[in-house]
Amino acid sequence: MIPTQRDLLAGIVAKHYAKTRILPRDVVQAHDEGDIHYHDLDYAPFFPMFNCMLIDLKGMLTHGFKMGNAEIDTPKSISTATAVTAQIIAQVASHIYGGTTINRIDEVLAPYVKASYDKHLEIAKDWDIHQPEAFAQARTEKECYDAFQSLEYEVNTLHTANGQTPFVTFGFGLGTSWESKLIQTSILKNRIAGLGKNAKTAVFPKLVFAIKDGLNHKSDDPNYDVKQLALECASKRMYPDILNYDKVVEVTGSFKTPMGCRSFLNTYEENGELQHEGRNNLGVVSLNLPRIAIKAKGSVDKFYELLNDRLLLARKALETRISRLEKVKARVAPILYMEGACGVRLKADDSIAPIFKNGRASISLGYIGIHETMTALFGTETHMYDDNQMRDMALDIIKHMKEVVNKWAEETGYAFSLYGTPSENLCSRFCQIDTKEFGVIEGVTDKGYYTNSFHLDVQKKVNPYDKIDFEMPYPEISSGGFICYGEFPNMQRNIEALENVWDYSYSRVPYYGTNTPIDECYECGTWVSLTVQVRVLRVLSVVTTTLHVYL
Repeated sequence: MIPTQRDLLAGIVAKHYAKTRILPRDVVQAHDEGDIHYHDLDYAPFFPMFNCMLIDLKGMLTHGFKMGNAEIDTPKSISTATAVTAQIIAQVASHIYGGTTINRIDEVLAPYVKASYDKHLEIAKDWDIHQPEAFAQARTEKECYDAFQSLEYEVNTLHTANGQTPFVTFGFGLGTSWESKLIQTSILKNRIAGLGKNAKTAVFPKLVFAIKDGLNHKSDDPNYDVKQLALECASKRMYPDILNYDKVVEVTGSFKTPMGCRSFLNTYEENGELQHEGRNNLGVVSLNLPRIAIKAKGSVDKFYELLNDRLLLARKALETRISRLEKVKARVAPILYMEGACGVRLKADDSIAPIFKNGRASISLGYIGIHETMTALFGTETHMYDDNQMRDMALDIIKHMKEVVNKWAEETGYAFSLYGTPSENLCSRFCQIDTKEFGVIEGVTDKGYYTNSFHLDVQKKVNPYDKIDFEMPYPEISSGGFICYGEFPNMQRNIEALENVWDYSYSRVPYYGTNTPIDECYECGTWVSLTVQVRVLRVLSVVTTTLHVYL
């Protein structure tokens, strides 16, 4: 497509300029040699852009805003609210390079469901319709379902100025009103229904469903039926992933939906109140941990010596992301800084730098390949999963990096965080560079890729419960970005088993994803339980799409 081609060409120019004119030479060299990875060089630092964010949708819809030539007031119905939301998503995604998230969308849009109900009730009374409340309820339910159907179609058909479909995430599940619950079920029912005549699985929005004890966790909770619908949806459409409320609060300090696929904000207060909406992540630089381990040649002391050197380089690289935004004016992205998406209403010539300080925005140190790092240090005689010494060493490495980024935060006032990098492309890039330099090393470079972040090696076959237990210690340390996954067969006829795993995760990990086959025959509509999954790299994450099989 022409817009995509244009964006790719612009990215080549931006990357070259950044490496030759903006970034320090040692940072560029470390990136090129595979010691670190400066993410999204085709966008930043050439352009004054940041990574991902939580849109302040509530503030924008409540107070109104200007988009293009239109002054947009508070919507008067749920259908108008979702239509405006789609336009906001497109505009915001055109001004950032990472994921766009709407936190607690069911609660944010609930007032507009009530507005629709009031309209329908007024019509019923004007026309002297029998049982006006029942009429208004039925009409509102239909309007809400249709509104979220339109929103899902719009998200999957529009292109941003970057020539891409926006990577957008909807967080929902905590609303307790009937309006919020109607939004929750409308989102899930639309995803289950699929797109078009072949009922294809929608790629976006990524759905993240919150589970909370006393609300929807157990069978006697008032919204337990919504959890059952979420389970059905996950078994058929892969999503939603789930956020376990109590563990999210325990690990990150407060509840919020991740930005994009897995980036979590720290706690931040304004005027004595926690604030999440309108905040963002300034970007990521990731370390190649297996490369450090290879160079250490089995010496733990040498490993830490090299790691500390790489950490200094990574900090230097991350600080260029901060400095690039220091003299930028709000006029470069009105939707973000002047019209409320970032939770502020700056004037055109105001500096944007202050809204990123004092912990309001996060900036992340990422890492890849904990499994291969342990193998490079200790050999292949035992697998990391089966060796407590290797497990403890892995946690010590992550803890050391966490201590370092916490120190950076104290010294600078910026919310440096530790982030489990999810990039499939980077897993391959680092491994290819290291294979070229060090050759094929058993258990390290021989697969052609490194394992994402702290995840268990995919070749180690364990049940979902044991995998949860293995990965359980990491999110608390790597609190700037994490997710745990389980691999399942087709679960559509065994929802109870899937729920059992979800429930097992509740008190153990904050954020859990379900990978299941979601194959369907075009000819007869039969769901086929295959163990094949197609994964498509998209911006920062891997999303699973439908593999259609002809029988």
